[in-house]
Amino acid sequence: MRYMVVIEKGEEGWGAHVPDLPGCVAAGETREEVVALIREPIEFHLEGLREHGEDVPEPQSDFEFVEINAA
Repeated sequence: MRYMVVIEKGEEGWGAHVPDLPGCVAAGETREEVVALIREPIEFHLEGLREHGEDVPEPQSDFEFVEINAA
């Protein structure tokens, strides 16, 4: 499965979250680190759903870049 991950630069590092899987978050010092770190919470979340007999949600989120003239 491919889940969309939102990656954001903060004042002191990087953060990531998965809109389709509430609570799946990660933080790191670099973008590369946070991309690597977000995999574990996703896998842990899905494993927990399966163990409790719950359905694993299909990815629903999507993204679009919108260009505007900001001048």
